[in-house]
Amino acid sequence: MKTNDIEEKTIFEPDDFLERFMEKPQKMLAKAFYYPNGLNYPFHHHIPIQFLYASQGVVKVTTEAGIWVVPNNRAVWIPSNIFHKIEATGVLAMRNIYFKPNHFSKFPDQCCVVTVTPLLKELIKHATEITPDYVENSPEARVMDVIVDNLKTLDTTPLLLPAPWDNRLLKITNSFAENPSDNRTLASWGKVVGASERTLARLFVKETGMTFRQWRQQAKLIEALSLLAQGMAVKEVAFDVGYESVSAFIYMFRKSLGCTPGQFFNS
Repeated sequence: MKTNDIEEKTIFEPDDFLERFMEKPQKMLAKAFYYPNGLNYPFHHHIPIQFLYASQGVVKVTTEAGIWVVPNNRAVWIPSNIFHKIEATGVLAMRNIYFKPNHFSKFPDQCCVVTVTPLLKELIKHATEITPDYVENSPEARVMDVIVDNLKTLDTTPLLLPAPWDNRLLKITNSFAENPSDNRTLASWGKVVGASERTLARLFVKETGMTFRQWRQQAKLIEALSLLAQGMAVKEVAFDVGYESVSAFIYMFRKSLGCTPGQFFNS
């Protein structure tokens, strides 16, 4: 969960297909990727804006700002030149759309998760079958234009887990990443990291925009989404992330996302 040390990591340049794309006249490129055994793509960046759509599996995107979890049938915007890492466990099918930023300046300037509509799913699927050398004003180019129109209307989903940078908070968040069922109070954590409860509470709000309780609930939600998407039963997930009852977990889930786990994954 520690994301503030991006500069210390080895930065891998993206595959050269994006470099070739930037040299072509087309404004958009769609590509499909399939990883049967998961994915761990280290921190990297690229000029094109990326719309990463997970048609199967769950993707976790990490930037210096935090972690976004992208369940199937959701997508995440990754703006131009944002350092990011992509991870997934199990089978992953991605359909990505790349945009030249000088043509699409009004797209989000921060990462965000959005819900992909049934129509957009089919449009993206069709776009990945279009040759990268499609001609402007052709039927293929018009498909790309319709995709852009649809992208402008998507609803965002609150699936960001903000990352702090204070070393004391990082000890807490990194430990929580290993054990999301940990329900210790902030006062108890203060004894571990050498800070008062009041100091830690102030730092959490300052660095993440959330209280400790809000951050911990969001972390549990993020982990639960990943486990649910892998097929784990709701009851098992609830206990794995530290809830004493299934009803309490479903209440938290509905309060956060406006629906039950079943409704979320069937939407």
